[in-house]
Amino acid sequence: MQQESSRRSNRDRSESTRAALIEAGRALFTERPYGEIGTPEIVAKAGVTRGALYHHFADKQALFAAVADAEAAAVAREIEQSSPEGTSAAEALLNGGRAYLDAMQVPGRTRLLLLDAPAVLGHAEAEAIDMCHSARTLREGLSIAIETGAMPALPIEPLTRMISAAYDSAALDIEAGGDRAAWEQVLAELFKGLTKA
Repeated sequence: MQQESSRRSNRDRSESTRAALIEAGRALFTERPYGEIGTPEIVAKAGVTRGALYHHFADKQALFAAVADAEAAAVAREIEQSSPEGTSAAEALLNGGRAYLDAMQVPGRTRLLLLDAPAVLGHAEAEAIDMCHSARTLREGLSIAIETGAMPALPIEPLTRMISAAYDSAALDIEAGGDRAAWEQVLAELFKGLTKA
């Protein structure tokens, strides 16, 4: 019984250390570009040793990937919570798009996910993270719209990539001071053109 408790305690400490590293990485990677942050700063912010960092992550890039995944998952959660049960497929797509733009306004998140992630991890890995999270929610919403007849049966992969790219462009422009209302108007018209009245 004591051995089981000790194993649980060790596992809890390990999970706590990993969470502290991800939180420290998130705070730093959303504050400044990846290249400006060193591992000594990360471990100091997390309150752990360098050995603890390398026990949980192969290197700074692996920690960055975990942070990017956690941030992308947070965006997806906001999208998923944006449409209550019974919302039409077309309205759910618009709600999800607005929720995406809201979620991307968290300071540093747009740069981390849309600029640093492809540069640090490579396009394929950054896209894989996106496809597990916010692009996945978009793909699911588009699939429902197609299945329910709210949208024509277009090839789902190119459709998802095209609309995802449009929202990413919007997030980047809004982050740089662009007109969010104008982007939302254009994106709403894009969906209106795709969905059947």
